[in-house]
Amino acid sequence: MAPPQPKAAAKAPAAPAGGVQKPKVGKPRNYDLGNGIVRFSKTKMFHKKAKYKFIGKKHPKAPKEKKPAVVVKPIGGEKNGGTRRVLLHRRKSFYPTSDKIRTRSHHKTFSKHVRRTRPSLTVGTVCILLAGRHAGKRVVLVGVLPSGLLLVTGPFAFNSCPLRRIPQRYVIGTSTKVDLSDFQLPAHLDDTYFKKNKKSTKRSVKRKEGEDIFATKKEKYVPSEQRKADQKLVDEAVIKAIGKRSDKKILRGYLKAAFGLRSSQYPHRLHF
Repeated sequence: MAPPQPKAAAKAPAAPAGGVQKPKVGKPRNYDLGNGIVRFSKTKMFHKKAKYKFIGKKHPKAPKEKKPAVVVKPIGGEKNGGTRRVLLHRRKSFYPTSDKIRTRSHHKTFSKHVRRTRPSLTVGTVCILLAGRHAGKRVVLVGVLPSGLLLVTGPFAFNSCPLRRIPQRYVIGTSTKVDLSDFQLPAHLDDTYFKKNKKSTKRSVKRKEGEDIFATKKEKYVPSEQRKADQKLVDEAVIKAIGKRSDKKILRGYLKAAFGLRSSQYPHRLHF
């Protein structure tokens, strides 16, 4: 009986045509961390992509024609060398010690900026003032001036707050609104109307008159008749709009009461 023949060894897989492929070790530079979050953002990887994008590619620069800066001129005389190199563009003979101050119109551009108001601040919205001598009072927004400031009123009969301008960052807009669609704000109630006229007397004038130059006399502010008439006109329209509401008694008490926070109360958790 013939001895048993050994089994033939399994043949190794044929090598690929391009050569032996080595297994990839490690992770790529940018990979998914899970839940769609990648290690580097697109902006972080932009310069890396741009860096490796042009490796191995040659883009020769187009030759630029160089303009001559020097011209050679013949010179007479035996001991002068025969020629001399002369600059085509002469160098400056005067250099200023300091740079010129350039006037820029960046101070004037602020008046040309587009004013944007929060969508919650519309005409008739009841607002809460957060700064100024009337801080904590609830007022009614009457209009938005071209400068971006809000024009508000108490009305004066409710909480002694007159017509005032205030920036929108110092205001909380509530969900309570008064219908002022029938009211048209007078055209003369603009930023120049509320601008204060500061009259200051110079010290030289006081010396001539023999007064004390250090004596400061504060003039008490007295509203003009025009300001009183405009205040009455605006307040009448607001009070008339409040009177048309079904909850007019509650709204009047709401405008007369001051706003404040108690302990364990936070404004970002409140719904106004």
